Amino acid sequence: MPNVTSFYLSRVIGNKVFSEEKKVVGKLLDLIVDASYIRPKVIAAKVKSGGQTQIVDFSFFIIYKEKGQYIIETRNLKPIDVKKEDTIMLVRHILDKQIVDMNGRKVVRVNDIRLAVLSTGVYVIAVDIGLEGLLRRLGLAKPLKKVLKPLGKNIPSRLILWDDVQPLASPRLDLKLSTTYSKLSTLHPSDLADIIEELDKKTQAYIFSTLDEEKAADVLEELDVEAQRNVLESLPVEKVADVLEKMPADEVADILDEIKEERAEELLNEMEKEASEEVKELMEYPENTVGAIMTTDFIAFKAHFTVEQTIQELRRLKPEPDEIYYLYVVDNEERLCGVVSLRDLVISGPQTPLYEIMNRDVVCVKDTDNVNSLVEIISKYSLLAVPVIDENKKLIGVVIINDIVYELLKMKRKLLL
Repeated sequence: MPNVTSFYLSRVIGNKVFSEEKKVVGKLLDLIVDASYIRPKVIAAKVKSGGQTQIVDFSFFIIYKEKGQYIIETRNLKPIDVKKEDTIMLVRHILDKQIVDMNGRKVVRVNDIRLAVLSTGVYVIAVDIGLEGLLRRLGLAKPLKKVLKPLGKNIPSRLILWDDVQPLASPRLDLKLSTTYSKLSTLHPSDLADIIEELDKKTQAYIFSTLDEEKAADVLEELDVEAQRNVLESLPVEKVADVLEKMPADEVADILDEIKEERAEELLNEMEKEASEEVKELMEYPENTVGAIMTTDFIAFKAHFTVEQTIQELRRLKPEPDEIYYLYVVDNEERLCGVVSLRDLVISGPQTPLYEIMNRDVVCVKDTDNVNSLVEIISKYSLLAVPVIDENKKLIGVVIINDIVYELLKMKRKLLL
């Protein structure tokens, strides 16, 4: 009875299960693992016996090789009640399903599963996403290897350690992992967005629903329009509204412009009033105007503020990097009157008022100006952000260079279509 140190799932699924007396007692249909372990441990087997399917305790099983074939033997077909929250059925939930290769940051399909036999039990150690895994299941891997060996050729094989994969399961009653998608949440939002875009609509919505609001907001910004539309129209209004409230108003306005008007209205009504009103104002601007792409998330200081007061306020607000390209200065009527660079702020004395160090010659645009006017301004003055004023010269927003480039690319795509 040669010991087995590792085996592929495809080599044992569908095999007969024998008793210690070598009598057939059933047929192995699936292996069930406990996903709470670092590497999932096999705790139960799904066996068809006597015309009935049952879940039995795997601790009574042994797997060994005899004449080149895998033999499954059990001392007892003891029924076991497995915990639903931390269990995965390898055939049903993993084999032939999509997973995320965390290193490659892409979605791949599982062709086979590698398990290791240790003194403490049987564990999942890797998944096979290569051609060899597929051929193995068809019974063609060994014959083809023999043909290719004299030619010095090999069948492409690709194993990914379980540590480096994240299963992607659709929402279901029998699979609610306590650690579901914990690995995905560590990815950069743009990488995660690329992965979500590769999935079917149902899985897209489900994966997105597992993210916390901050992460979901970052990912939503990175998704393509089709995926954004699917997520916003598939998930509960309350969940989506909470996510949208974490995003810049201009981004929300752009996204809502791409979905059904009725759904957009639902979401705006569900959002907090202040955030909703801000988005509605931006959505009222005609397309291709500065106001339609500006962000209202900006920081401005009164001209009488001292350098020390300004720095203290910045520490309190902890602004995003793109919110402090420049520090804008306004008068008591919120009219734009100057701009201060971070350099000038740092080198000036603590009690120096901003009006003494600000540059009064501020390059700005009106909210009703055409977007194309921004291109000339940022190229001529090498600006990273441009302040936006209304007809009364009140500072009402800022356009950062990223948004300008994105808008130009969007306009170009529309022209090509």
